[in-house]
Amino acid sequence: MTHADTPVQSRHARYTVLIVAFLGWMCAGVQMGTLPIASLSISQDLMGAAYDAKAAGRWFSYYTAVLSLGAAIGGIVLGWLGDRIGRAKAMAASILCYTVFAGLCYFVRTQEELLVLRFLAGLGIGGMWPNGVSLVAEVWPDVSRPFLAGVIGTSANLGMFVISQVGLHWLITPESWRWLLLVSASPAIVGFAALWIVPESARWLAARNQPQAAAQTPMRDLFSPALLRSTIAGILLASIPLIAAWSAGRWLTPWADHEAGRIDPGYKARTQAYWAFGATIGSFFGGQVANWLGRRLSYFLISLCSVVLTCGIFLLLRPMEPLFLPMVFIQGLVATLYFGWLPLCLPELFPTRVRASGAGMSYNFGRFFVAIGVLFAGALTEFFGGDFAKAGAIMGTIYALGMVVIWLAPDTTHKKLDD
Repeated sequence: MTHADTPVQSRHARYTVLIVAFLGWMCAGVQMGTLPIASLSISQDLMGAAYDAKAAGRWFSYYTAVLSLGAAIGGIVLGWLGDRIGRAKAMAASILCYTVFAGLCYFVRTQEELLVLRFLAGLGIGGMWPNGVSLVAEVWPDVSRPFLAGVIGTSANLGMFVISQVGLHWLITPESWRWLLLVSASPAIVGFAALWIVPESARWLAARNQPQAAAQTPMRDLFSPALLRSTIAGILLASIPLIAAWSAGRWLTPWADHEAGRIDPGYKARTQAYWAFGATIGSFFGGQVANWLGRRLSYFLISLCSVVLTCGIFLLLRPMEPLFLPMVFIQGLVATLYFGWLPLCLPELFPTRVRASGAGMSYNFGRFFVAIGVLFAGALTEFFGGDFAKAGAIMGTIYALGMVVIWLAPDTTHKKLDD
């Protein structure tokens, strides 16, 4: 299929896809933002007299690790499913998966039960990203993609901001946290909307109907000589910001809760709100920055600024200090420029026939490393006697790897989404 042969979808179809994909990834952000503000309260309730800060930090790392592991598996499997049965159906399955299992968390009696359900919810979170991003990328013309990459990139962080506001106005305590998990399951209606009203990608339908389509095996194609460099590059470029975010940036909220929770129970929610508000802005402009500066230079500069800001906060500031929340806002803004960059640039690495599989493999394979990273961060926190700051500063150095890896990746600055 050439660029001239690209099927054009109606204005109504394009906006339907964009709205539902935005809501689907925003609700996934609600899921990702729930445990950072609730985990210590959950541990205090479920552990009872056995609670201590070091153990709570370890359990937070477990919750984060199993969610990442589920997202890694779900992103790869449901990304593959999107290439086989269509992006819209696979996106609907992903949304229903994470909302159903999130709602069941309301009934948990032990932390082990919560771990299992968080893993299952992670499957749907992982599947939402490759199918939503591929669907939006394929139904909108190339001229719109930098802007739309920002729209999709910002949606998950908007979801984290929304859940932080819920936690700010209705305090989350050891006696009152289950309602939050039930509320986070309410967007199942978005999954039914994706199933019933979202049109399929005309690009995918055209590619599926080509004579060679029946013989294609997307996962094998990704590791063929023609696509191997793109696949490895995509995995590395997505893995670095994911590992650093979940092993360092996301720890700003439990760190704030640990330092200030007894004095000000709402401080953890304000910390997440500052971070998520910055992240909403940053992820929106990530695609535009990549378009203005080029794919390589933009990624390099984002990596440089992210490592300086993240390590600087953990080493030089403390929660409750005047500069802490403003710097959390700036860190959220800068370190999430990646998440507007990735929706624009990852689909450019792969042809239509394997785009959802490629984007899913790239974005979610790194979550296997995230699971390892957050467990290591939890072990570091425990090793340092519950000191979140030392562990966060060490893990924040992961951002620096992006300054090297980007120069080894293909430069897709001027590439169109055609084969």
